[in-house]
Amino acid sequence: MSSSPLHPAPPAQKLGVIVVAAGSGQRLGYGLPKAQVPLGGRTILEHALQGVIESGVAERICVAVPAGDTALRRICARFSGPVPVSAVDGGASRSESVRLALAALGGDSGSILVHDAARALAPPEVFRRVARALSGGARAVVPAVAVVDTIKTAAPSGPDQQGIAAEKVSGTPDRALLRAVQTPQGFDAATLAEAHRKAAGLEPENITDDAMLLEASGEDVFLVQGSALSLKITTPLDLIVAEALLAGRQPKRIMEG
Repeated sequence: MSSSPLHPAPPAQKLGVIVVAAGSGQRLGYGLPKAQVPLGGRTILEHALQGVIESGVAERICVAVPAGDTALRRICARFSGPVPVSAVDGGASRSESVRLALAALGGDSGSILVHDAARALAPPEVFRRVARALSGGARAVVPAVAVVDTIKTAAPSGPDQQGIAAEKVSGTPDRALLRAVQTPQGFDAATLAEAHRKAAGLEPENITDDAMLLEASGEDVFLVQGSALSLKITTPLDLIVAEALLAGRQPKRIMEG
């Protein structure tokens, strides 16, 4: 998927975008659906939608929201304009929410981006990289960053006795081969819909992203560069980091006195 002066990258295509915003947000401790939680004076969903629209790749957007949530639907209506933004009730799992949003978008889109609202600060350029790779012929594309921690795999060690941990290290994968995957993830729409159809009987907690479904079907999944700004807001600490990153984006003022 590389380019050169003789073979420039194709322009990013316009495509359908699904924003998954149906999470409960219990770990954030606000008593609100995650997409309603405030971040820098706006909701997480508002930041996520702003990034999608600023990227310029969206032809239309469908947001999966918690069933019966009117506040997030009002946000979607407010953002709807030259790029239509609709809302659909999400499901009990992330994968079900994506399936419902796919059905709501219909079959007109040749390619689809699936983005988690929890990655509210994902830069617009990441959306463009994924869209350009789809324009170049890829059928499944995900943004990713290199893993900086040493990763261990774990296995049970038996009952916890006399202070001995119940798990032990079973291996240490080569960090140079590991990538932390983010969203937006891009797919050929028909291929993604078929992968979700085949996965309908799987345990939903085992499906942590859409690329897994394409991998399981034997489809090549390509990587493009992600961003450290695309952190997933899941815990109170994540929210503090996101607030700090957002503050760093604001113009700096010189105070005179």
